[in-house]
Amino acid sequence: MDTPTQGPRLLLTHPLALGLLAVLMFAMTIPMTRLAGGDAAMPQIPPLVVALGRGALAAVPAALYLAWVRAPLPRRHEWPWLLGVVVGGPVVFPVCMGWAVHRVPAGHAAVVTGVLPLLTATLASWWMGQRAPWGFWLAGGVGIALVLGFVTVSHGASTSLWQAQGADAVLLLGMLGAAVAYVAGARATRQRPAAQVMSWALVLALPLTASGTLWVIAVDPVAAWAPHVGVPAWWALAYVALCSSWLGFFAWYAALARDTLRVSQLQLLQPFASMAIAAVGLGEHLHAWAPVFAVGVGLAVWAGQRQLQETRT
Repeated sequence: MDTPTQGPRLLLTHPLALGLLAVLMFAMTIPMTRLAGGDAAMPQIPPLVVALGRGALAAVPAALYLAWVRAPLPRRHEWPWLLGVVVGGPVVFPVCMGWAVHRVPAGHAAVVTGVLPLLTATLASWWMGQRAPWGFWLAGGVGIALVLGFVTVSHGASTSLWQAQGADAVLLLGMLGAAVAYVAGARATRQRPAAQVMSWALVLALPLTASGTLWVIAVDPVAAWAPHVGVPAWWALAYVALCSSWLGFFAWYAALARDTLRVSQLQLLQPFASMAIAAVGLGEHLHAWAPVFAVGVGLAVWAGQRQLQETRT
């Protein structure tokens, strides 16, 4: 029987609790990226500076952390998984998302991210040998259908998933990159703590993120745009660098390493959390049907969790 102090401690280390904490942190990513980069009508920090600069900035505390804990260098068998995190996480996902949210509302981009849990679960089943019953996949498919259906309901046929000036196609590529990073990071976390995995990935990605940021700045000098950038945009860049690119993965990779299939489905809730944040923080319109679809997605997540629980008991 747990003591009173063990209960909260066990809750904070439970994979679903860690996963939910990470999802809430990641739900801020798209609105904060939108705030940092602005839009075509009112640009702030150039999108590629946000996309690549966040990884370069996060590499600084990551390197200090690795030095503080005296983390060992990656071993040979860890390199494929760390490279998967590097390519999918600090490079492909932020570049694709940064470009896309400069062209479509944050709420719209958030809904497209609803495909991420199914991509993550599929890769986990393939790479990590985690098998799920057919009911789990059915529940996940229903959740994805609800998310994509909400795109059509809220934005109309002219701005459905496959249109919006190609931004959604780029977002889908970014989601694939994120799924690769998630599963590769979860696999690497079997060998070392989650904090070290993401920190090493950021440090290894630094030649790409730093050189890319410097190249963008050389093409579009800081003096041309920095004076017009508001304070909220700088704070938003700091958030996506420290929380979205680094701290959030401490909880996320630790949760995925313990139960990738169940934890990955929590991200079905992320689009609706992002929309709510965009509505409150950015003043974007929240569609009247959003709560209905959010409840439906929540039920799909619950059904998928029940299928896995019944299989394991």
